[in-house]
Amino acid sequence: MNGYRSSSGKCWPSFNARRLFHLFHLQYFYASRNNLTLKVSRNWIPSFQVTAIQIGGWNIGPSFPMWLRTQNQIMYVDISDCGIQGEVPTWFWNLSSQIEFLNISHNQFIGEVPIISTDEQSGSPLMYLASNNFSGPIPLISTNVRELDLSNNSFSKGLSDFLCEAKNGSHKLKILNLGGNDLSKEIPDCWMNWPKLKVLILRDNNLFGSLPRSMELLSNLLSLDLRRNRLNGPFPSSLENCTKLHKIDLAENEFIGKLPSWLGMRFPTLIVFILRSNKFDGELPQELCHLKDLQILDLANNTFVGIIPRCIGNLSAMVKEKREVGDDLELQYSSYRGVMIESAILMTKGNMYQYDTILALFTSMDMSSNNLSGDIPISVTRLAGLRSFNLSKNNLTGRIPNDIGDMKVLESVDLSENQLYGQIPQSFSSLTTLGYLNLSDDNLSGMIPLSTQLQSFDPTSFQGNKLCGLPLSLNCRSNGNIPNHEYEDDESDEDEVDWFYISMAIGFALSFWGVCGSLLFKRS
Repeated sequence: MNGYRSSSGKCWPSFNARRLFHLFHLQYFYASRNNLTLKVSRNWIPSFQVTAIQIGGWNIGPSFPMWLRTQNQIMYVDISDCGIQGEVPTWFWNLSSQIEFLNISHNQFIGEVPIISTDEQSGSPLMYLASNNFSGPIPLISTNVRELDLSNNSFSKGLSDFLCEAKNGSHKLKILNLGGNDLSKEIPDCWMNWPKLKVLILRDNNLFGSLPRSMELLSNLLSLDLRRNRLNGPFPSSLENCTKLHKIDLAENEFIGKLPSWLGMRFPTLIVFILRSNKFDGELPQELCHLKDLQILDLANNTFVGIIPRCIGNLSAMVKEKREVGDDLELQYSSYRGVMIESAILMTKGNMYQYDTILALFTSMDMSSNNLSGDIPISVTRLAGLRSFNLSKNNLTGRIPNDIGDMKVLESVDLSENQLYGQIPQSFSSLTTLGYLNLSDDNLSGMIPLSTQLQSFDPTSFQGNKLCGLPLSLNCRSNGNIPNHEYEDDESDEDEVDWFYISMAIGFALSFWGVCGSLLFKRS
């Protein structure tokens, strides 16, 4: 047998190496995600020489599989999620010079990673070392490495040595994921060495300062994730030339200032735009409405002022009601492993959720926790494909648009803590997919429309208004209004009492003069 391939197998709860003893001609072994146990002695020497071994998800640890040292022709290694602990042997790192694919992620490896040196003639290697306990500086890599994932480790120090050490010319790296480490200092101005980069993930670190000018040279960049750092300065002008971007996530940093008008024109294919929890201010530029492909817009928790652009209904990607897997292949990036799917952390239904496999099917608009004023634009009801809508904690006034029921796939709506008034539109009752609603602490009044959805929500969804009807305990009059004695203030009560006595006095006076007039008439 030259090879073995299995992607899901529960036939062997324990795989004994004796089954492999006589497979002298075995060249490859693909059997990942089978949840099997490989039992071999530490000194076992296989009778075969494979070029590829894929046993990710097997129970191999806690010791490192020393038998891999005997495989002199190996080019493909996947021992991810195998319960292996401790330091990676030096001899294994030396194998990297011939390896085209290495995946040792999701184990418990410790220690520093040496220089990842690969044979320049071996193609474009892919290296996945994510979700371990590696520490020390980011290792240098050969210029031909195509993908590098070092996320969710404990790498520290800065990025200068890694990014600026390019003695052999430009790198071919397309995907770089350094998220979830302890990286600090400023991002160095050395991006001219990485012109092929398509995906850059530096989220969840301690990086500070502004983005360097040389990032404008990343003309092939599709996805930029800098979430949860300490980056500052205005919206990065260095991104103006990165016109292929599909995703920008700058959330939870310290960026300041107004949004530039050019962002609506320079990012024609932008799908995910997240600026949550920064210090951006000023009015929202009308040019936002030019982002025709935008599906995720998150501007929450800043200090934006002014009105919501009237043209917000022009975001055509939020109009389509039904989306199918494959509609937005821009959120998938080719990888040797198959497909790298984009992810994003979004606020919906009152909580933060991470979306990945279904991100391309989701649409969201969140402008909550700002200082926006004016009314909710009627044009927003044209966004029939919007699933999550949050304008809470602003200074919005006016009425909820009557045609909000046209947004038929809404799953989450939060308009709380504004100054909205009037009745809840009757069209709300047609939102059959609505799973979360918060209209609390506004100035709404009247009867809550009757529908299976609305009456199923907790009364707190409507508190702090002048509303009546289920799910509230306050009954309405037959005409849908609240009884006067329930919500009218003392001043209105006094006015009613004054008019009562005034009307009595007028009536008495008219009666008195009527009687007197009749007596005088009789006498005459």
